[in-house]
Amino acid sequence: MTETATAAAAASAEAVSRHPLDPEPVRSTKAAAVLALGVAAVVTAPVVGGIVPATLGLTLAKQARHDLVAGQGYLTGGRQLQVGMILAWTGLVIAFAALVVASIIGIISLSDGGAPQDFPATSD
Repeated sequence: MTETATAAAAASAEAVSRHPLDPEPVRSTKAAAVLALGVAAVVTAPVVGGIVPATLGLTLAKQARHDLVAGQGYLTGGRQLQVGMILAWTGLVIAFAALVVASIIGIISLSDGGAPQDFPATSD
C-alpha cells in the first residue's frame, strides 16, 4: 500500500513540476527514417545494394542524434535511432562480405582453365 502511495505522489509531483506552456514530447521523424534505412540496408545488403541506404542512414543518424540532444527531452526516438544505426552497420558488413565473396568466386572462376591447351590431347 505504501509503494502505491509513493508512486502516486511521485507521479503527481512530476505532473505539477511541468509548466503548462511546455510542448508535448514528439517522436523524431529522422530517427524513424534511420530505422527504415537500416532495415532497407539489411534487406538489400546481400546484393551489395545495402551500401547506399546504410550510408544515408548513418549520415542521417548523426543529424538525428544532434536533434535529440538539442530537444532536451521533448524529442523522443532514441531507441529507434540506436536500432537503425545497428541495422545500418550490419547492412554495411553484410554488403562488404558479399562483395568479398563475389570477388573470390570471380577470381576462382577465371582461373578455372580459361586458357586453351597448347599441347595435343592424348587418348588411351
